[in-house]
Amino acid sequence: MLRRSRLAAFTLLEALVALLVISGSLLLFQALTKLLGADLAYQESNKKQEWLLFADQLEAELARSQFESLDQDKILVKQDGKGIAFGQSKADDFRKTDSHNRGYQPMITGLKETTIKKEGSLIIIHFSFKEGLERDFVYGVEEKN
Repeated sequence: MLRRSRLAAFTLLEALVALLVISGSLLLFQALTKLLGADLAYQESNKKQEWLLFADQLEAELARSQFESLDQDKILVKQDGKGIAFGQSKADDFRKTDSHNRGYQPMITGLKETTIKKEGSLIIIHFSFKEGLERDFVYGVEEKN
């Protein structure tokens, strides 16, 4: 006589369900990874949005400042009683620093060259980017009395 013994094991149906769940999870992970990669590539190549954000940020910073002078392609201003400078750093970025070129974060990166000039009551900043893009930022200032 054959004895039937019952062993604790997975049934074929349970194994198929487990494989289905693992396969679905891997497909979802792959799709999300592709989406993230495409989004990062879009953000990297989209200098237009970065420029608009930078222009708004620089305009807000200059609006709450008192213009002092231009010095070596830097805009020197007073902000809350402190000396602040805006200009291209030694790296490839334009940043806000204290009057001794220390501190703060880059406002925009990827610059090849920046020139700053004053014509009357206008400050004109010309930006040349490494990718070949060129932009001008024009801001009107009031002379200190």
